[in-house]
Amino acid sequence: MSTVPVHAPADEALLGLARAAGDAGVPVTPDRARGFLEAVATLGLGDRAATRQAGRATLCSGPEDLARFDAVLDAWFGAWHDGDGPRAAPSAPPPPTERRAELAPDAADEGGDAEERLRATASGTEVLRHRDVADLDDEERRRLAGLFEGLRPVAPLRRSARHQPWRRGTVDLPRTLRASLRLGGEPARLELRRRARRPRRVVLLVDVSGSMGPYADALLRLAHRFVTASSGPVEVFTVGTRVTRITRALALRDPDRALAAAGDVVPDWAGGTRLGESLRFLLDRWGQAGLVRGAVVVVLSDGWERGDPDLLGEQAARLGRLAHRTVWVNPHRGKPGYEPVQGGVRAVLPHVDDFLAGHSLATFADLVEVVRRA
Repeated sequence: MSTVPVHAPADEALLGLARAAGDAGVPVTPDRARGFLEAVATLGLGDRAATRQAGRATLCSGPEDLARFDAVLDAWFGAWHDGDGPRAAPSAPPPPTERRAELAPDAADEGGDAEERLRATASGTEVLRHRDVADLDDEERRRLAGLFEGLRPVAPLRRSARHQPWRRGTVDLPRTLRASLRLGGEPARLELRRRARRPRRVVLLVDVSGSMGPYADALLRLAHRFVTASSGPVEVFTVGTRVTRITRALALRDPDRALAAAGDVVPDWAGGTRLGESLRFLLDRWGQAGLVRGAVVVVLSDGWERGDPDLLGEQAARLGRLAHRTVWVNPHRGKPGYEPVQGGVRAVLPHVDDFLAGHSLATFADLVEVVRRA
C-alpha cells in the first residue's frame, strides 16, 4: 500500500495501523489512509473510541470490514496496559510544532512521552509481525497470540449448480414467463440469471512432528483462526505418524482452550514424520467423494520425511488431482539461503500450486490472501 506524507511520528504509527488493516483484508487505499489521519487529528488520538470510529468511517467499505478493523486496532494498541489491570488508551500526541509554544512545559513533555510510546509500540508490533516464531521468548509469544485476531480468513468462492438472479447473464425463462403472466400476458422485461457462488471448503494439514515443534503453537493458532473466523467450511487435520481430525476441538472460541482441546486428542505430538503414509490414509478415507475433493488444501510442513519420498510424491500428485488447489507452507521457505533440498519437499514441489513461507505472522497473512484468491 502506498503511504501518504508523514508529518509526525504519531502519523507513522497510524499509517502502520492502516497497513496492518490492509494485511487483514480491509481495502485500504492511499486516499482512505489520508482521510484516516485527518479524522484522527480532528477527533483526537487520546480517545480510543474516537480512533476506532475514525478508522471505521474512513478505512472500511462494508460490514465485513468493521470486525477486521476492530481486531487489528485492539491488537495494535494492545501493548498499553497497567500491570495486570485493564488496557488503557494511549495519551494524545502533541499538537503541531507551531502550537507547542502555547503549551505549558509539563503538557508538552507529556505529549512527547505519549508520542514516543505510540511510535515505539507501533514499531515493535510491526517488527514482531515479521519475526520468526521459533525465535520468540514467552512474552513475545504471548503478544503474538493477541495479534492473530487480526487475521480474517475469507473462503474462496466456487460456482454452484444453482442459479441466482443477476443484472446480466442468460435469460431466466421461468421468471420472465411469471413476470409476463402478472402483466396479463403482455411482454415483460427479460429476467437474467447466473450461476450462484458458494464458499469452497478449505482443508488444513498441520505437521506436528518433532521437527515442527517450534512452530506448532503458531500453526494451530492459525488453524483456529481459519475454523472460527473463515466465511466458509474448514477442516483441520494433524499429520505425523498418524492422521487426526481436530476440527471440532478448534471450534472452541477461546484459542487457548481450543489448543488445549486439540492437544488432548492428538496422540503423536513431536513424533516422527510419515507424510506419504498420512496423505494416503487421508485420501483413502476423505478423498474421492469426501472433504478433499474440490477443496483448497493447505499443507503446513517442513517436508522432513522419514518414509519413502517416492510414496509422498505419488500421494501429492493424487492430492493435486482431487483438490481444487494445493498450497504447501514451509516455515523454512522464507529464511535466507534456504534451498528445497529435502527429499520430501523435492518430491511434492512438482504437484503443488503454491509453495509459501510460513514462519511469521506476516507470512500467515500472505497465506490467508492466497487462500482467498484460490
